[in-house]
Amino acid sequence: MSNTPLRLDRTQNVPIYRQLYQRLREAMTDGRLPPGKRVPSVRSLASELNLSRGTVELAYQLLVSEGYFLPRGPAGTIVSPHLPDATGPAATLEAATGQEPKPDLEPPLPFQLGLPALDAFPDKLWTRLTHRRLRAQTSAELNYPPPTGHPALKRALVSYLGVSRGIACQPEQIFITDSYRDTLGLICRALLKPGDSGWFEEPGYVMARERLLNDGMHLTPVGVDAEGLNVEEGDSRAAQARFAVVTPTHQSPTGVTMTLARRQALLGWACREDAWVIEDDYDSEYRYHGHPVPALKSLDHDGRVLYAGTFSKVLFPAIKLAYLVVPLSQVAIFQRAMRRLSHGCPTLTQAVVADFIDEGHFARHLKRMRALYKERRENLRQTLEHHLGDRIHIDLQAGGMHLLARLPDGTDDVAIANRAASAGLGGHALSEWSLIPTRQSGLLLSFTNVTDTAHADALAARLAALMA
Repeated sequence: MSNTPLRLDRTQNVPIYRQLYQRLREAMTDGRLPPGKRVPSVRSLASELNLSRGTVELAYQLLVSEGYFLPRGPAGTIVSPHLPDATGPAATLEAATGQEPKPDLEPPLPFQLGLPALDAFPDKLWTRLTHRRLRAQTSAELNYPPPTGHPALKRALVSYLGVSRGIACQPEQIFITDSYRDTLGLICRALLKPGDSGWFEEPGYVMARERLLNDGMHLTPVGVDAEGLNVEEGDSRAAQARFAVVTPTHQSPTGVTMTLARRQALLGWACREDAWVIEDDYDSEYRYHGHPVPALKSLDHDGRVLYAGTFSKVLFPAIKLAYLVVPLSQVAIFQRAMRRLSHGCPTLTQAVVADFIDEGHFARHLKRMRALYKERRENLRQTLEHHLGDRIHIDLQAGGMHLLARLPDGTDDVAIANRAASAGLGGHALSEWSLIPTRQSGLLLSFTNVTDTAHADALAARLAALMA
């Protein structure tokens, strides 16, 4: 209770237990003891305040009887989540908004996009690698991190990308950022200027679209079909665009894979027009049947592709690490941009990721996740089809981290997604991923954190009830 001073005056006529009771009530009223917080045990508070255990116990019993404290047996005593007459700031906020205050950290929502299986992350291994790095940490590693990224991580990525994605590069071509959105911002600063036009997949990744628009880019929507981005359409609508943003391995959100013919056509356009292709390879590690598809960057012989990857979807989002591979001809330009505008990402985190890759843990983790996701995807597909029947059609693609449950054209998928959100479910409406109005309707539902068949069945039943 050191951060909650309890001043007691032994000269007063008011009994000490009553003073303690009053001070604790005041601490709850002004927010120093918020709802749900565990309070010290009788023994520890008595020792801290130099009081008898009986005095503290009497104050606690009074607070319990009035509904302020809630005993939890061996788990201790907490401040009641529903205080009987709280009038402090938290209660005022609740009264004003009609909502209870949100916790500082919220658990992931069912169906929430962009999350790996958080329950399957190797926490103990990660902790061991982190502790080892901490024990060996030097004073240089406490300095500001290199703005372009930790050399050890860049070297590890050279090996990983060469083997897994067919990308031949050198460490100086790799730039470490804190997210894909940060990567897009770096590209805009280094190579583009406000008002530049670019092709953007229709439908396409919402967060990337918002970042580019906020940086002043003009986006031309280019349709996506079963072969990926329609290059001919882009060429006819905006042949002289400065860039194109694509997700060729698993198109976001439809999941289709761009064909070799379309890839070659896109690279040909970029070379002719001196344009840039931004390849977002966001979940290429997760392919469940068929042969792995090399990255578009592996076909880039003219230095037109900027290859973006992230660790958020293969490790965990809180890691805040992503990377960009640029052509050799552009290394100096990006180095200047990073040194001018970036303070770098945390050295310790980058070093641990480098060890995770170099020691083979990353490859083994991805192999386990592929098997796990294949099972979880099938569980969710079966239960959705069982509960929703012909109300949905699931496009089952070769890979990815979410299902696209298509609805009849014209269905208000935004209204369904909003009802789901109000009921504590995640997911997105397909129509919101389009720049121009569309009759295509569907729900994007992640399966990565749907832990087993029973969980999938319960979630599918909840969703079906919302769509009834």
